[in-house]
Amino acid sequence: MSIATVFEIVLAAVVLTLGVWTIVVPETFSATVGFVAYGLLVALIWVRLDAADVALTEAAIGGGLGGVLLLSAAARLRDADMMADEAPGKLLRAGAAALSVLTAAALAGAVLWLPDSAPTLAPAAVANAWATGLSNPVTNVLMAFRAMDTMLEKIVLLLAIVGVWSLAPDSAWGGRPGPRHQADPRGVLAFLARLLPPVGIVIGIYILWTGSDHPGGAFQGGAVLASMWLLAVMAGLADTPLVSDRSVRFILVAGPGLFLLVGLAGLLFGAAFLSYPPALAKPLILGIEVAMTLTIAATLGLLLAGVPERGMEP
Repeated sequence: MSIATVFEIVLAAVVLTLGVWTIVVPETFSATVGFVAYGLLVALIWVRLDAADVALTEAAIGGGLGGVLLLSAAARLRDADMMADEAPGKLLRAGAAALSVLTAAALAGAVLWLPDSAPTLAPAAVANAWATGLSNPVTNVLMAFRAMDTMLEKIVLLLAIVGVWSLAPDSAWGGRPGPRHQADPRGVLAFLARLLPPVGIVIGIYILWTGSDHPGGAFQGGAVLASMWLLAVMAGLADTPLVSDRSVRFILVAGPGLFLLVGLAGLLFGAAFLSYPPALAKPLILGIEVAMTLTIAATLGLLLAGVPERGMEP
């Protein structure tokens, strides 16, 4: 048995053990930390499966933004946990366990019953990859062969932020999302908030730029940028912007708006909606990716910041 095989077996055992521990541990904060660690280990599994783009997304969302969201929720629920007098009954626990087992069995059955030679469009995508000038097959598929899905995903993010903002009370409409965070200026959080963002911003920009030829892209880069901004906000070094700020709203619509404009240009001057002229395909896609990175970073950060809670005060 090779070292790589032993490592993969140990990794699978650790992930399963950590998943079970996250479910059974009674403390909310401990479960949250376990879930964040679980996401980072799953990212390592995707690396072992040679799915580097998926691994980057899992690490940025599961270990980064998801961790920030869950830790914030755990902090807000801490008082509720202390005041809770009733624990879930045995019937509820048994029902949840049974539902989990049935879901796992259904997923396992679906995987086992997959045909040996599943239908695929990979040969067609590879044969026409030259048209975009991109070397990364994942970015090639996302921005060309399923560009409509990619554009609609960004529109869904935009609709999500509109839905969150619509929950704000009238007194806070147009104000700042979330509470004003304060942290010990000499504490670990403030130290990390000063140390990591410059490095994280460079990494996020690099992930965006290299995504045309190597693993990476707008979503992963935008998620990293959002994580760095939220770290500064949680440390009290920055504040969330006014949702009524025109520049904020422009950034939120920049990605989907440019994507839509390029698509309409393809409909008017090209072969079809979202078709790129071969000579301009790569510059157009890179321009869309830059705009989408800004939109994704702002949208994810504001979604995790939450509902506007404070008025128009500076």
